[in-house]
This record gives sequence, C-alpha cells and structure tokens, in this order.
Amino acid sequence: MLIDTHAHLQEPDLLSDLEDVLRRAQAAGIEGIICVGYDLPSSRLAVKLAEEHPLIWAAVGLHPENLDSLAPDTYDRLAELAQRPRVVAWGEIGLDYVHGDPDRARQKEAFRRQLEIARTLNLPVIIHDREAHADTLAILEEAGPRQQAGVMHCFSGSAELARECLALGYYISFAGPVTFKNARRVREVAATIPAERLLCETDSPYLSPEPYRGQRNEPARVLEVATQLAALFKETLPTFAPRLTANARRLFGLEAFPGDSLGRAGHTIP
Repeated sequence: MLIDTHAHLQEPDLLSDLEDVLRRAQAAGIEGIICVGYDLPSSRLAVKLAEEHPLIWAAVGLHPENLDSLAPDTYDRLAELAQRPRVVAWGEIGLDYVHGDPDRARQKEAFRRQLEIARTLNLPVIIHDREAHADTLAILEEAGPRQQAGVMHCFSGSAELARECLALGYYISFAGPVTFKNARRVREVAATIPAERLLCETDSPYLSPEPYRGQRNEPARVLEVATQLAALFKETLPTFAPRLTANARRLFGLEAFPGDSLGRAGHTIP
C-alpha cells in the first residue's frame, strides 16, 4: 500500500476520467492521494475532490508560476480553505527560475508569506524548487526549522542540498525522473536520503515514469517510483512500501486509511 504524495487530479487530463483513475489506483494498492493546488481555483477543486472521495486528501497554495492570479484576498481565501478537514498541507509553493523569470523578488515575497501562513496554521508545506536551489534554501533557512516542516517535492538538487533541507525538518520526495535511464545523478542522491525521510509521488499528469515516459501520468504509476526507490535501498517493494507510507502518514498527519473517520490530526470528517 502506497500514498501518492503529489498529484494534480483537478487537471482536465485526469478529471475527465477520474473514477477510472481512482479505480486503477486502488487496484494497484494505492491507499491515498494528495491532490495539490497551485492557485485559488485549483485549490478549491482539490478540496472538493477530497471531500467527495475518501481516497483523496488536499493541499492548497499558490505556485510561483501563478502569481498573476494573486488578488488582495487570495491568501485569506486559501487560509479559509486550509482549515477544511481534508486539507493536510499548504502547497505547492516555492521558486521557479526555469524561464528566467525577471520578477524573482515577487516570487520570494509570495514564498515567504506562504511559509508564514503555513506555520501559523501548523500545516506542512509542499515545496516547488526548480532551478532555484540557493534561493530556496536561503528562504527555508530564514524561516527556520520545524518538526515535520514539509516536503521537497520532485527533488532535483544535490545530496548537500538534501542534507540542509533534512536538517530543517523537510522530507525528500522523488517522482518519475528517478526512473529515467539518464537520471543516474537523481538516483545517486535518492540513495543518500534516510529511509525514514523519503517519500514517493507521481506529479500526475506530468513526469510519467519508465516504462510509461511521455504518456499521461496517473497515481497508479507511483508503484514504478517506489520500486526504483526500494531497489536503491536493496529492498523489495513489499518490504519498502510500508516505510514510504508510514513517512507520508507521519508528515501529513494522516490518522487513518481512506474511508475511516479521520483526516488530519484533530479534525473529524463529517
């Protein structure tokens, strides 16, 4: 049994046949999926899906590439959503310099603001860091360490960066790229992460793992990611999967399997 700790089920590619996507996930042994928002509408939809499907939990937040949608009340509306019972994280948030965005100051401001809100709400954060390793780490260090601080999603940094993030209370998550044939460096880094701080994800509908690379991704394929991680630790999937699942449940405060009465610690699902 595995938890896909990062998927975008609200994207049209997946939403159009969501029931089949969820059936395939359950058939593959997936016990939970965290549907991650990236702006206010997608966060609202993530919460809606989580409240409709016991297999799904939600995260809400504003992605650095969606700052044009920021309105005066956006953070307040996200904070209201974040207090719904099935919301288990704030994210995804962070920095993205892949397109050479000249307005990096605005990204940093939004990142800092959302880290502060998440801390106030006692929610772990889901960090997006794309070609912005130094600035991401600097802001995380500025915010300070937290117990169960959050997760470095789809990690692409160095072993040194991973160690710094671990020291601040973050978990490290890997997605489809860890299975790519040309991703030797990613696998080398993954092998250095303490097993008790490791997570797996799909980032569906993106980054489909081998042997499905180039196809639409979906949560059932988190098995390919977990199998690769298990191999790096010289374990089999049946012995390694429970460790990954325990990590996800601990970080996100998942108190019960989907369909039971609890979502995040302290909240009862109506």
